[in-house]
Amino acid sequence: MDNKYIDSWLESRKNRKKTVLPEVLFEGIKSGDVAALSSAITLLESTRPEDKQASNLLIQMCLPFAGKSIRVGVTGVPGVGKSTFIEAFGMNLIQQGKKLAVLAIDPSSGKSGGSILGDKTRMNELSMAKNAFIRPSPAGNSLGGVARKTRESILLCEVAGFDYILVETVGVGQSETAVHSMVDFFLLLMLAGAGDELQGIKRGIMEMADALVITKADGDNVKKSNLARQEYQNAMHLFPPNKNGWIPKALTCSSLEGHSIGKISDLILEFVSKTKDNQFFDLRRHEQDQFWMHETLKELILADFFEDETHQEAILNLEKQVVKGEISSFAAAEKLYRQFKNKS
Repeated sequence: MDNKYIDSWLESRKNRKKTVLPEVLFEGIKSGDVAALSSAITLLESTRPEDKQASNLLIQMCLPFAGKSIRVGVTGVPGVGKSTFIEAFGMNLIQQGKKLAVLAIDPSSGKSGGSILGDKTRMNELSMAKNAFIRPSPAGNSLGGVARKTRESILLCEVAGFDYILVETVGVGQSETAVHSMVDFFLLLMLAGAGDELQGIKRGIMEMADALVITKADGDNVKKSNLARQEYQNAMHLFPPNKNGWIPKALTCSSLEGHSIGKISDLILEFVSKTKDNQFFDLRRHEQDQFWMHETLKELILADFFEDETHQEAILNLEKQVVKGEISSFAAAEKLYRQFKNKS
């Protein structure tokens, strides 16, 4: 084989390795290089110890340059049209000269999979827009792990110069709480007359929402959507007042016709202005930083416990004893904890 070919191949391998160095990725991200941003997020998602160390260093380098975006969480009931809304909303922001990144929290299992890849194919116009970046998140068994990677991805996107970061929930349930804990503004999409069986999750999430939007308010659905908006607005007034002084609003929109999409972006700016004036904007972000420090600590402790082979053996033995009624589940858990504590 030609030595020149071998030398060229070795050089290309060396250069490829250099591109994943935190320093190189940082410079690329700071210059707005989307390829560097994608590589950096892939690094965050890696479970290899050396990649974890590199990603931690990268995040540390990015911290002084992050925090300048508006972070918006988007969630909604099944069939509400999240993808269509995000595309319409995103294109509206781009027409205003803004840069938009769309991330997702997808804690779905390997069996069911997630929908974000399908969502990306449905956002044809937005995915091709120069100032838009859409990143599917990996499905995983640990919501905390996926959420933490999404939060770190937010920081990277901010350093890359994106003005708005949209964090979409793919699943339902705990993922809404996770998204709420990492965004400035939480937007809940709802359907008019969908029925209680479809909207069983709405009570707890409505209390977290900074705005509620009735989607698909077009054609014969306009009157029904306006009635639903009024009902939800009345219901939201019954919730305890928010610490930030903001009164949640209910609106209607049509993503297909572009109706009221601009009003939603105006409302978000109004929220940001009000919460910055009363100092709650920064306070909320500081509280979120503290929250994720504790969540990450819990995740690390759990991983350390369950990955230890001696603990795995002890767990199996105690599970058998619990099933046989030889020891209570509480006593077994305490025994495992003492073993873990003594080991450490």
